[in-house]
Amino acid sequence: MLTKQDKIDIFREMTTIRKFEEKASEMYEHGNIRGFLHLYIGQEAVASGFMWPLRPDDYVIGAYREHGHALGRCATPRKVMAELFGKSTGVSGGKGGSMHLFDVDRRFLGGTAIVGGGLPISAGIGFAINYRGGDQICLCFFGDGAINEGSFHETLNIASLWNLPILFICENNLYGMGTAVERASAVPSLYRRAQCYSMNVETVDGMDVLAVHDMADKLISQVRETKHPAFVEAITYRYRGHSVADPGTYRTKEEIEEWRRRDPIVQFGGKLLEDGTLTPEDIEKIQTEVANEIEQAVKFAEESPLPKPETLHQDVYAG
Repeated sequence: MLTKQDKIDIFREMTTIRKFEEKASEMYEHGNIRGFLHLYIGQEAVASGFMWPLRPDDYVIGAYREHGHALGRCATPRKVMAELFGKSTGVSGGKGGSMHLFDVDRRFLGGTAIVGGGLPISAGIGFAINYRGGDQICLCFFGDGAINEGSFHETLNIASLWNLPILFICENNLYGMGTAVERASAVPSLYRRAQCYSMNVETVDGMDVLAVHDMADKLISQVRETKHPAFVEAITYRYRGHSVADPGTYRTKEEIEEWRRRDPIVQFGGKLLEDGTLTPEDIEKIQTEVANEIEQAVKFAEESPLPKPETLHQDVYAG
């Protein structure tokens, strides 16, 4: 059961992810961030809702659209922004960038630029948990595009056979790059693709953070207790293109506006106003505080040093 303070903290976290991503987009346009940048705007309820019931010793695998996962699990805006800037104070020492955020202390084992690339890694984590006799679980996030990868089917099959404690989370934002799910999958209801691997399969409204939290709480407890994997499809929507280089012209303005009316932060804020958890003044204060925090993150990133040349060969292999 979420307390009043829990709800306020989740609202703040979702607001932080949104404002961080908006600022990251701005910094990319200014040339402070280079390479690829995949924004999480619109999907905040999924990261926040699933991270909240986790224990500190549980593991998380992100996808390439991972800023929200990192901010929800382990990293401060300062360290993530510094990483995007390629600075040594970044969460991966400035050598990972947008798609390779990593924090071993919080067991956030990074994202991967390979579609579906995190799925086999989650199987290794699940195997290690069982081998060591632990009761941790692993959350494995991936997008709808990963469903058609061989790694998805191989990993779900072996996870079920070996009873690996993994919660597979498909963030279905309806588009794999620029291709709509119904054009890429003969079975658009993606949860059905996991049903044949003998595990509990669920769907959830990924725009409703309370629904996501309740589903996460149930499935995380179930996986921890049974030591058997489970799968959930979170139906969500990204407002921006696949990456900052994608104008998103394959979607109509009407479609985007329809989903914006279901905005996860606006929805949740409205509920908190209705039940008296927050006032309009409280919401304005939170938004101002978060905006200031993000500005400080940019300042921190700008003033941080670049990685030294001798760090190039560090952290290449695990010791």
